[in-house]
This record gives sequence, structure tokens and C-alpha cells, in this order.
Amino acid sequence: MRAPRADAARNRDQLLAVATRVFASADTDAEPSMRAIAREAGVGIATLYRHFPTRESLVDAVYRGQVVRLTAGARELLGDLPPAAAMRRWMDLFGDWIATKNGMLDTLLAMIESGEIAHAQTRAELLAAITTILDAGRAAGDLRSDVPAEDIAASLIGIFTVMPRPEREAQAARLLDLLMDGLRPTARPA
Repeated sequence: MRAPRADAARNRDQLLAVATRVFASADTDAEPSMRAIAREAGVGIATLYRHFPTRESLVDAVYRGQVVRLTAGARELLGDLPPAAAMRRWMDLFGDWIATKNGMLDTLLAMIESGEIAHAQTRAELLAAITTILDAGRAAGDLRSDVPAEDIAASLIGIFTVMPRPEREAQAARLLDLLMDGLRPTARPA
């Protein structure tokens, strides 16, 4: 199998970047059209369908790309930041993922229901990413040792369900900061 031409690879990457951005900023009542995504990416609809023959194939690629971004992001952030700061930045990445999911929710739910996307596997990958940061934070002493990854995931889902981005980004950020305050160990009296 030969590698795709440079312009074809560039078009695919551009389509994925634009679709991710369009889905993240979409009104949750209506998913953006494939034609609108192609137009914003600066390619023809035939080019979009050559790379992604169905809406589901585009949604799948965007969804999987976002999951990889979250899982790899945990390790990358820990390489650059102390664990507590990495956790807070990772929460922002999670918010971006939720916003992107909301813009393709109908298609995504149908794909999960049909078994095209394994929701349990995604959940396990995300919990592992949170655990990676938690373990580093516990070892460094800047994150509590009694909070499981499941509680953080549930808290994040709650925050971003009530305060969707980008409409309520400032308030969501304040709530994330409050959550981080609760994740820091408290000083015990001597």
C-alpha cells in the first residue's frame, strides 16, 4: 500500500481539523452539514467524500482523534507541568472533547448504539488518562490520594453538561478551578 500524496494527506488533515472545530462550535440542535464542513475546509464536497465516504466515517475519525488527544495529552502535559497544573489543563482538553461530541451527538449516539464505537473502551482510556495524572500528583503530594478517576470524570461531565462551552466558558473555568481546589490535599493540623 503506497502512502497518500502530500496534498491528499494535507486535505484529510485539514478536513479533520475543520470538522473538529465546526462540531465543537455547532448548535446542539442540528449537526453541521458535510457540505458546510467541506466549504469551510476550502475543498470540494467530492474531496470530503473521497476521504470520508459517510458522515459516520468523519464522525468516527474526529471522535477517535479527540480520544487520542486526551490520552496522549495526559502524558504530554505531565512532561511539561507539575501534576496539579497538568490535571487542570487536561480538564480544559476534556471540555473541548465534550463540546466536539455535542456537535455530532446524534450521529455519535447512533454509532454507539450500533456498536460502531465502543463506548466502554473510550471510557476506560479516559479513566486511564485521569489515573496517570492522579498517580503522578499523588506521588508529588499535590493531588489527594482518596479521589478515584471515576469521580473526576463524573464531575467533569456534570460541569460541562450544565455549563456547555463555548457559551459558558468563563463559568465552566471557575467550576473547574473549584474542582481543582477540592483535589488538592489539605494541610493537617499538627
